[in-house]
Amino acid sequence: MKFDLHCHSHFSDGNHPPEFLIQRAIANNVTHLAITDHDCVQVFKQPVEVPQELTLIPGVEISCTWNGQEIHVVGLGIDVEAQQLTAILDIQQKSRRERAATMAKRLASFTDYDLESYLESLPCISRTRSHIANFLVKEGASKNHQQAFKKYLSRKGKLYCPANWCDLETAISSINSAGGIAVVAHPSRYPFTRKKLLSLLSDFKQAGGAAIETAYSNLDPLARKKLEDACDEMDLYASCGSDFHSIENTWTDIGKFHSFAESKKNSIWNHPRWHFSHNSPQAV
Repeated sequence: MKFDLHCHSHFSDGNHPPEFLIQRAIANNVTHLAITDHDCVQVFKQPVEVPQELTLIPGVEISCTWNGQEIHVVGLGIDVEAQQLTAILDIQQKSRRERAATMAKRLASFTDYDLESYLESLPCISRTRSHIANFLVKEGASKNHQQAFKKYLSRKGKLYCPANWCDLETAISSINSAGGIAVVAHPSRYPFTRKKLLSLLSDFKQAGGAAIETAYSNLDPLARKKLEDACDEMDLYASCGSDFHSIENTWTDIGKFHSFAESKKNSIWNHPRWHFSHNSPQAV
């Protein structure tokens, strides 16, 4: 079996429809795929054809705050109709729309760019800064994403608007209430010392969190070993995922990352709430 438990469709900041993700997973010999859009489960609320050789796992990635820092928590194996989760995602999506609208108004105050119309034309449910960066590049206001974020979208950027996310405990609670497994996404990407990371993981576990990603794209062997050690030290389960967004980013292709042995004792598929055997009934 081969797992990829973190990727994004065009319903959040991915470039492709869910059908493309499913076919790409099969082409790359992935047997278990979780689509985890940002604050959005639209993929699982519409008919999607899933071939027998792939097990599709309903998931989500919730943006939240911990000690003033933005943290992303993946939820795996969720009931996408669960009341508490639905309520939190509705609030998160409303906050995303309001944030994007504020940025669009600021941009319109010194340019003739119609960012709002561009966002309305997209299939996305969850608007992100990546969408705005795409627009700025398309209009020639920035050469690339990096410049768009630096000049317009980062804390010192012309369009910067702070996010208003739920807290870590609320994100975990909403995932657990939906029967899911809460996972800290890409831990090495946060600007944390080892001490601060362990503090996060301690609070995460105390709030009901269960796992961390210890295998994902662009993770060097030393960082991977540190995460594996932290996972063992905190007695958490280990998850994995490419964080795939676009076929153009070949370094984050679905299933293309150094994973761990399927038989590893603390692998997330050994969690008591994991119920996705290969060729099990599909989630959608």
